[in-house]
Amino acid sequence: MDAQPSGTFYEQVGGHETFVRLVHAFYEGVAQDPTLRALYPEADLGPAEVRLRMFLEQYFGGPTTYSQQRGHPRLRMRHVHYAVTPEQRDRWMRHMLAAMDTLQLPESHDAAMRDYFRRAADSLINADDEGTRL
Repeated sequence: MDAQPSGTFYEQVGGHETFVRLVHAFYEGVAQDPTLRALYPEADLGPAEVRLRMFLEQYFGGPTTYSQQRGHPRLRMRHVHYAVTPEQRDRWMRHMLAAMDTLQLPESHDAAMRDYFRRAADSLINADDEGTRL
């Protein structure tokens, strides 16, 4: 009988430090992508980095700091004011998957996270590539 890994998914992938590295690598990509960077009104991406890290930590079984500070995640509601197009989804995914590549996680954990990112990104599309709301 194989031993089951102990702890939450969050703990199994390395906890806080893993999510710090993931989100930092992601925003390094965003900072170099003028199309995505334009969606962030803040001059400093640091606050966006903290928000995404807290959200992902909570989603993957870590601390509930995101909800404590910002309320229920309501991912679609928080993005409804932006026209999220398939092209923007693809750009976001390109940077997130490149960030995932830096982690070198066990295959099953890597696959689970990539699957979540694909599903979440797809669910946020609310406009066609011309920006017309769906």
